Amino acid sequence: MIVFYRFLGVLYLSGVGIASFFLPKAKKWISGRRDWRSRLQAFRSAETGKKIIWMHCASLGEFEQGRPVLEKIRNEFPSYGIMLTFFSPSGYEFQKNYKGVDAVMYLPFDTPRNAADFISILNPSLALFIKYEYWHFYLENLRKNKIPAVLISAVFRSSQPFFQWWGGFYRNMLEAFSCLFVQDRHSVELLSRIGYSHKAIISGDTRFDRVLEIATKAETIPAFEGFQFENILIAGSTWEADERLLQEWHKFNPSWHLILVPHDVLPARIKYIRALFPDSITYSGWDHKTQWRVLIIDQVGMLSKLYRYATLCYVGGGFSKKGHHNILEAAVYGKAVATGPYFEKFRESVELKKLKGSFAVSSGKELVQITKNSETGIIAGNISRQYVLEKAGATGIICKWLQENRLLTNA
Repeated sequence: MIVFYRFLGVLYLSGVGIASFFLPKAKKWISGRRDWRSRLQAFRSAETGKKIIWMHCASLGEFEQGRPVLEKIRNEFPSYGIMLTFFSPSGYEFQKNYKGVDAVMYLPFDTPRNAADFISILNPSLALFIKYEYWHFYLENLRKNKIPAVLISAVFRSSQPFFQWWGGFYRNMLEAFSCLFVQDRHSVELLSRIGYSHKAIISGDTRFDRVLEIATKAETIPAFEGFQFENILIAGSTWEADERLLQEWHKFNPSWHLILVPHDVLPARIKYIRALFPDSITYSGWDHKTQWRVLIIDQVGMLSKLYRYATLCYVGGGFSKKGHHNILEAAVYGKAVATGPYFEKFRESVELKKLKGSFAVSSGKELVQITKNSETGIIAGNISRQYVLEKAGATGIICKWLQENRLLTNA
């Protein structure tokens, strides 16, 4: 199996190399990893004498899950140096200047030499992996060097390789982890089938702590303070299928205003959306005085603060089988949340829909049925807020365990 794993790695690297001639993201993936050894050595030299904590995230969403733990460690154990790595450009490029750590890097691709050199140079005292990051050679080197590794906010599904008859190679990766902090009991039950339930602790999802922190800070956007509009639908992280649904909804709701925040703000995408909504204006072109029916946010970093101004929220991505984006960012403000039809991959979305705090829609007309009933939105919003409050606390569970097991100390 290890030969097959390495073969897949070669194929992946070859594919990215070819794609880098055409795709800016692939080009960044490659260029961002150049000279990583010298940069890592410079970081280690600057942190001489310090114990190092290494946190690895696949991309931006996983970073948001790891961030509450990272910031709690930084606040309570400031003597540690912290290295943050990303696999994806979408994570690295957005957080490369993040001030909560001492350095941010791309993770070198998982090869025997890369992993051995990375662990040897960095020499972390603790490695934190977020949700589903399993890299054989890195985990093997951590285990050989007796460096504790912890998996945070993990979710296990029966379809994963760990639970297949041929999955011994993948099950072996779990040996490197001192603890698997999982989101739900189902994950523990699956791990029990393969003999790893003794490593599992149900902590919940750290994203609940993160969205509560954002909401508690109460960061406002001056341009949206004092709105006179009675009803506002804020649609976040939208894709083309979402925007077509919203176009249909828009035709039947003349009394509502729409703030649309696309997942991608490239000029071509903004142009496409403006063609769907001829009466729209962009945030960059708005003088904060002109009235509008549709406002397109053509800047990044505003969405989690915007949701507070909504009457109802729509979270995009739910027309792809990969599922929708983060609904907790809206739910934490006590908002009813609508999504597309694909939501089963996300436990919080399934649970909120059962509780009637969130709704799945497949057309603009179905969304109309929700927006025309204000009482439904208020009740659902209260359910959403209470749900988030009840699910918070994973960060405290994780950090308490790390301290009790002497993986974090002030000594």
